[in-house]
Amino acid sequence: MSNGTVDVEHMNMILNKTISAIEESQEAIFDIAENARKECNALKRKLEEIKVKMHGIIAEVEKIESQEKKSRNRLLDVSKDFVKYREDDIRTAYEKANQLQIKLILIRQQENDLFRLRNEVEMRYRNSEEILRKAEALISKIGVAMEYLSGNLQDISSTLEDIQQRQNFGKNIIRAQEEERQRVARDIHDGPAQALANVTIKAEICEKLVDIDKERAKTELQELRIVLRDSIKDIRKIIYNLRPMSLDDLGFIPTIQRYIEGFQKESGITVDFIILSQLTVEDPIKNLSIFRIIQEALNNVRKHSKAKQVKIRLEMSIKNITLSVADDGMGFNTEEGAFQIRSDGGFGLFNIRERVELLNGTLQIKSELNKGTRITAIIPNEE
Repeated sequence: MSNGTVDVEHMNMILNKTISAIEESQEAIFDIAENARKECNALKRKLEEIKVKMHGIIAEVEKIESQEKKSRNRLLDVSKDFVKYREDDIRTAYEKANQLQIKLILIRQQENDLFRLRNEVEMRYRNSEEILRKAEALISKIGVAMEYLSGNLQDISSTLEDIQQRQNFGKNIIRAQEEERQRVARDIHDGPAQALANVTIKAEICEKLVDIDKERAKTELQELRIVLRDSIKDIRKIIYNLRPMSLDDLGFIPTIQRYIEGFQKESGITVDFIILSQLTVEDPIKNLSIFRIIQEALNNVRKHSKAKQVKIRLEMSIKNITLSVADDGMGFNTEEGAFQIRSDGGFGLFNIRERVELLNGTLQIKSELNKGTRITAIIPNEE
């Protein structure tokens, strides 16, 4: 800081160092959480295995107890009647009773060992769960701090120096929003989706319990697998809605075409997508913003317009990107404030206008009752 002014470079350097230190700590906590999660899964499987063994050994104890009791009664009967039973009979009855007593002692010891092992594993499992819970809570808190530090502060400080960087500031807001969507998508994919897949491990363990009720166990396992597959499909669908990964994989135009195909199947509305000129747009933020505008416009059509047909025209030139979306729906009165947050579709149009203006573009809306609506967005293609 000098002459009463803010040293932006110095502020940025401090922010960058702070962010780097937090990121290193965050990675360490991620490792702790991941190890705790693996430990929990391993201990959970071990507990299930112990329960299976305990079920078997309890049944064995009951069986040997019954045999031992019968052998003692037999020995008592033989010992009372020296006339009817010979010395060999008495000896045989005694040896059998003695062997069963020893066997019962040993099997009870195994039972006690299993109970003790189960208690130890349960305690370790609870400790691991507590470590995992604390690590995840800490990760969440660090995530909040990272959002504050790495979100927009650096760009805001630069914007204070030069008002003409408003366009970059707006693009960074959009970038931050999309990065957040990517993060959520990645978290869902790496977390719940894998967790659901890991439940199949428990299903395999459950199959070991078929001796209890074989048919019921098999039926429940089959149903569990069906639910798991459906859940994983639903999660992947959520991931796509949060972030169209195909923008990076397929490219800009194919992604729009794929989305339109899905929209037509779901809504029954016919969509004509016309590309008047196809100049490659190098800015991924603009590509993503145009995709989101088309997505928002089609959602508006489906929810509010009662249209049967939509025409989308896209023209990309060196100077401008022009997008037009027109429907043959019920239309609305543009003088009633279509950009207010209302239930008649104004909120979607508000989002579209906000995206266009953040990219330093313009938006025009023409609509007449019972004659449809046309929105036209013009976004500069020059940096």
